[in-house]
Amino acid sequence: MPTTTTLQIPTADGRADAFAAFPDDARQHPGVLLYTDIFGLRPAIRDIACELAESGYYVLVPHLFYRHGPAPLIDLPDHISEEARPEIVARLMPLSTADATAERVRRDADAYLGFLTARPEVGPGPVAVIGYCLGAALAVRVAAAHLGPVAAVAGFHPAGLVTEASDSPHRVMPALTARVHLGLAENDLSPEAMGEVDDALRAAGVPYTCEVYAGSVHGFTMSDAAAFSPSARQHHWDRLLPLLGRALAHG
Repeated sequence: MPTTTTLQIPTADGRADAFAAFPDDARQHPGVLLYTDIFGLRPAIRDIACELAESGYYVLVPHLFYRHGPAPLIDLPDHISEEARPEIVARLMPLSTADATAERVRRDADAYLGFLTARPEVGPGPVAVIGYCLGAALAVRVAAAHLGPVAAVAGFHPAGLVTEASDSPHRVMPALTARVHLGLAENDLSPEAMGEVDDALRAAGVPYTCEVYAGSVHGFTMSDAAAFSPSARQHHWDRLLPLLGRALAHG
């Protein structure tokens, strides 16, 4: 089992509570910054961080909405059913609108990446940024804004990746220098949006894969969601771990 700890990360706007998991072997390991879905820090996310840590990574998971108080901000059911999901999302969406702006995401990422790379358990060299749902769009923004430190970016069942906004996450993709994997649920992106993502990643000139996981629905990695698919979650590991291994010279 990996070592786990809770942390406080100083930011420009306060202190963000966070969770970290890393191998219990007194060695340094590559760092991974993990952005959660809109439901935030909870056991299902901690399980993903621990599983990734078992593969040899230091995984830092910040609380996205720390400006509004420590996690959890609302009580979540043990199982997020399709019936319960809309009401929970409606309660959290104002926080996402306030805190997931391009400016705040970049500002927070400065603090998170600085904190991550300074940890004694994290070795020198590049890091990866990964995200789920909302966090996938944040991961793309961060990778495009922090070109030197970030060598890999991955997003799974992304939300808000392609929008009409002038600062839509897909519009920053041509600036990427990191390796990329996007794992999509069926119906996450329209064919037109998928084409825009492909065009943007080709313009970046980086190694990338953008794959629809057959038979999956949005949220397929989350064990506490009705959308959870064990096979799709395993497929996500089959794509993520080789990406990290190549980009971070690990494994």
